[in-house]
Amino acid sequence: MVKEIERAGIPVVHVCTVVPISLTVGANRIVPAVAIPYPLGNPQLSAQEEKKLRRRLVEKALRALQTPVDEQTVFEN
Repeated sequence: MVKEIERAGIPVVHVCTVVPISLTVGANRIVPAVAIPYPLGNPQLSAQEEKKLRRRLVEKALRALQTPVDEQTVFEN
């Protein structure tokens, strides 16, 4: 689905827990998530720390969305 949305001219960021799968399906902008059971959080953290973690992931995805790419790119930092 990511590729079809991109073909329509809408940039997409694929936040995922298994980067090789995203690469296989052809996602252009890939942001690694935390873990399979909790992709956008970590229940072992305090509420304040988890909020910071989630904010970092969303900000990373927004930066990836604004970044022009010509090939598949994994946004690690």
